[in-house]
Amino acid sequence: MQWKIGAGLIVALLIANPAGAQSDAAAQANNPLANTKALNFQNQYTGELSGTDRAANQLFLRYAQPFSAFGGQWLMRATLPVNTFPQASGGDETGLGDLNAFAAYLFDTGNPAISFGVGPQVTIPTATDDAVGSEKWSLGLANVLFNATNPRFQWGYLLTWQTSVAGEDDRADVNIGAFQPFGIYQLGQGWYLRSTGTWTYDFETDSYAVPVGLGVGKVIQTDRAIINAFVEPQYSVATDGDGQPEWGIFAGLNFQF
Repeated sequence: MQWKIGAGLIVALLIANPAGAQSDAAAQANNPLANTKALNFQNQYTGELSGTDRAANQLFLRYAQPFSAFGGQWLMRATLPVNTFPQASGGDETGLGDLNAFAAYLFDTGNPAISFGVGPQVTIPTATDDAVGSEKWSLGLANVLFNATNPRFQWGYLLTWQTSVAGEDDRADVNIGAFQPFGIYQLGQGWYLRSTGTWTYDFETDSYAVPVGLGVGKVIQTDRAIINAFVEPQYSVATDGDGQPEWGIFAGLNFQF
């Protein structure tokens, strides 16, 4: 399965213990607005969905690229998921999901350790099967804050909202908000603790989930890239509605160039 292969690679990197990464690299390794190219392989395994008692999995392929436009600095991040969702008729369906991208304008905060960005986002119905995508075009906004003024503890959030504007009429409309608060506590030598559960609210159905995580990660600095590997078990302290995550494991292997 996808999550087993990814977990094996991540555990191998977490066990490895080369020379510790520099403190500034460790602090910026989890900054979603870092002024650098990034390639991320992240996996969200959900062990139980509310109302179904079944599991799901999402493998996220993410790429981030800083660029200049309209007299300012921006960061683009694109995400393509590979979804495995349970079906009402039995069994699971796996396929490419909908492509999501946002471009955040980076404000000059006056402090290089504080990153703040706001910009538009779009979701394109690229799913290879109806069961793993929305069949809707959606537009919305993204807002990101990352505060690394404390070399020991970094914190911030990613706030997004999107609503469908076009697509198949027989599919449910999209109107979803997501809030991902994150806290990173540096342990030294590239090791850190993390909590980054993504809270979601569906304005169409009033369903929601509030997962809270506690995991561990390791930052490794090489000549070519900063490598960030992590594993974070998560448990939802509140849910309402069917299909919400009760518990899961979020893991990733991120590269900053």
